[in-house]
Amino acid sequence: MEIVHPERFDQLVAEALEAHFEGWDFSWLEGRLVQEDPPWDYAEIVRSHITSTHSLLDLGTGGGELLASLNPLPEDTHATEAYPPNQIIAHQRLEPLGVTVHAIEDKPSLPFNNGQFDLVINRHESYAPEEIHRILKPGGLFITQQVGGLDNLELNQALEDRISFPFLHWGLAEALTGLYEAGFRVSRAEKAALRSSFRDIGAVIYYLKAIPWQIEGFDPQTSMINWSGCITSSSGRVSSSQPPTVPDHGSKEGD
Repeated sequence: MEIVHPERFDQLVAEALEAHFEGWDFSWLEGRLVQEDPPWDYAEIVRSHITSTHSLLDLGTGGGELLASLNPLPEDTHATEAYPPNQIIAHQRLEPLGVTVHAIEDKPSLPFNNGQFDLVINRHESYAPEEIHRILKPGGLFITQQVGGLDNLELNQALEDRISFPFLHWGLAEALTGLYEAGFRVSRAEKAALRSSFRDIGAVIYYLKAIPWQIEGFDPQTSMINWSGCITSSSGRVSSSQPPTVPDHGSKEGD
């Protein structure tokens, strides 16, 4: 496809490369990346359980944006984050709210005691079902919203000669299997295929900069970017409003 306005194209790419991204704040993309909302409200689901919760853990809090929005929080609230730049932001945002922020490594094991939490929440963070089961109290709850392996796959199809996305087969069925095997009882599980529309090339570049695992090693200077305009992508977001739950010693919810 011929680029009709190459100067504008180059300007959009340059602006996206220079734009700053921190925490989990995608406000730069407002109006430029339009995404359908899932048929559930993750934040409201979590909020509905917080009032009866004494101990809470937020896995992969990012910059703490979502967790802070749920304030007031239980007195014993913890959050984990593995990405060093986000760890600083999370500390600054969450510690004034009484949240203990744990800087962890990107590995399955978690630095918490057996049966420590009433509620564990997880939005778009990887997890080991056995570890979640271990740190939940009997009757505890696990709530997670995940992104499916088909999410924005058209970007990979357009920009990769051979699709190398490592999470291609991740979806609700795989999530449920892991939770059942860990001993959870699932109280609710849902999935939805949502549409994402990138309105300009700058939005694509910024998104891939913020989500580097979508196309590992992506470089707009060397990649075969020969298209512009509106890019529409079918998004395979897999989520469960109240993720799978309940092992043999309680009632846990999780994606």
